[in-house]
Amino acid sequence: MDLLQLVFALISAPYIIAVLLYTYRAVRGPTIPDIVLAIDCVAYDLAVFLAIIAIYYNSPIMISPAILLSLWAYLLDVFASKYLVSREVGV
Repeated sequence: MDLLQLVFALISAPYIIAVLLYTYRAVRGPTIPDIVLAIDCVAYDLAVFLAIIAIYYNSPIMISPAILLSLWAYLLDVFASKYLVSREVGV
């Protein structure tokens, strides 16, 4: 195991643990805002993890899914907040 693999393992371990904890909160969340926040955190953590993998493999093409996932999470926030305010998701 070389130094780069060790650094990648040390950096990626907290993200994997955080995703597991957020997934637990999304499944067991007592309220809708808790569930939305947990899913949002999972999406942003996965986007950062994809960016770390792109840096590790030196592949700039892998940044695109991270950006799309971040935009999807932002869109989820907009729709969830609109639903929680007005109880409808129309345009």
